[in-house]
Amino acid sequence: MIRPVSTRTAYRLTPLLLAALASACSLAPEYKAPAAPLSENFKEAAEPVAGWQLAQPADAAPRGNWWAVFADPKLDELQAQLANASPDLQAAFARYQQARALARQSASSLYPQLSANAGATRASSSANAPGNDGNSSTGNDLFASLSLSWEIDLFGRLGNARRAADRQLEASAGDFAALQLSLQAELASRYYQLRGADATIALLDDSIKAYERALELTRKRYDGGIAAVADVDQAETTLNSTRAQLAAAKLSRAQLEHAIAVLLGVSPSEFSLMPAEFVGEPPMVTTRLPSSLLQRRPDIASAERRVAAANANIGVANAAWFPIFSFSATGGYEATGTSDWFDAPSRYWSIGPSVTAPILDGGALSSLRRQSRAAYDESVANYRKTVLTAYQEVEDNLAALRHLADEVAGDEAAAAAAQRSVFHANKRYTAGVASYLEVTTTQTAALSAQRDALDARVRRIDAAVQLVRAMGGGWNLAQLETAGDADGDAAVAAPQ
Repeated sequence: MIRPVSTRTAYRLTPLLLAALASACSLAPEYKAPAAPLSENFKEAAEPVAGWQLAQPADAAPRGNWWAVFADPKLDELQAQLANASPDLQAAFARYQQARALARQSASSLYPQLSANAGATRASSSANAPGNDGNSSTGNDLFASLSLSWEIDLFGRLGNARRAADRQLEASAGDFAALQLSLQAELASRYYQLRGADATIALLDDSIKAYERALELTRKRYDGGIAAVADVDQAETTLNSTRAQLAAAKLSRAQLEHAIAVLLGVSPSEFSLMPAEFVGEPPMVTTRLPSSLLQRRPDIASAERRVAAANANIGVANAAWFPIFSFSATGGYEATGTSDWFDAPSRYWSIGPSVTAPILDGGALSSLRRQSRAAYDESVANYRKTVLTAYQEVEDNLAALRHLADEVAGDEAAAAAAQRSVFHANKRYTAGVASYLEVTTTQTAALSAQRDALDARVRRIDAAVQLVRAMGGGWNLAQLETAGDADGDAAVAAPQ
């Protein structure tokens, strides 16, 4: 006969269980951040870039509202709207909250679980059931109990599962920050493209006014018998072609305005931006050493946290080979009537440890271990790719800034020369020593050169925006460490 465990014996077992829990080990490999393909310097920063310089170790890197370096109050206002109302940010914050809840759920498995159970049933048994001897019976069953269960994490299965969930939470916080940075850069980029469209519209408006005057003058010369009808046709062709360009520029501006509205979570029909002057000079910003990207890029930090989560999951897979020790206790009251339901004789209880160990699994545990190691290798490869992509983005935009500065200078010089050519062609035409074809050719070339210069200026300031984004904007690793704390307040700001 098995004797029940007394309450005193249970008390004596408690310190032993706590000692066993304290000695729990982890079967995950010792984690080390994967080696990153570091470079000493950016290749494209070897040559000076106008408005950009390599930062010193104690540089004042942009923090927080990085777009403030562009000194545009309207952009500041739009960025504030983005932070409060972007649907993309709201969705990303919801994903972060899901990861936060999963991390807390995983942490709860380390602690004892207590549940209550109560019920009242009335049942009748079959008279012909085995053992009833042809007699049926009807009775009540009233019960109320508390059950305690606790898995003792001797081999770190639960602990590693919690660590993996915590690292995934940190990765989710990094994903949120990366999306936020990407949306901020996209808003700034579209904003400056729209301002470039404003400048293009203004340029085309001025050109159309000049071409209308030229057409009127040409018609008068034709009426006076000085000019040929072909001159009038050429003047009309130039005017109407420019009007078509103006319509295309207005369409581009309208679409950019609509895209900004959607970024801000506003219906395009309820959003408008008044035209404003385009300031096409990028601000003075310092670049940093390549190694700083590991601290300032949220996508790199997020990828590294997923490597850490995969490493912890290897420990979970390794622990599956070992026994699971648990402790359970149940106590309550059971009776057939309410009058004696909670009397002392109606009490019952049980208490004791249990162990479950795998014996035959058909290779499932081996497959789980191989899968966890392959997932780790995949996360390491993704981390290295993320680092390399970050370097590429910085190098691309450093090169763009340098070469676009040369392109702007060349286009502006070409535009100035083309304007002089237009002036001289008009003089020659008025003097009767040149055809109107020469005038329209120089006008077309001048307008094209001016538009090329404006386009290069827009692309140059966009490269400046993308370089700030590629350098991590105002983000730093300390924000991830705070946001990924499942037990504390979230550092990830919720959109309104």
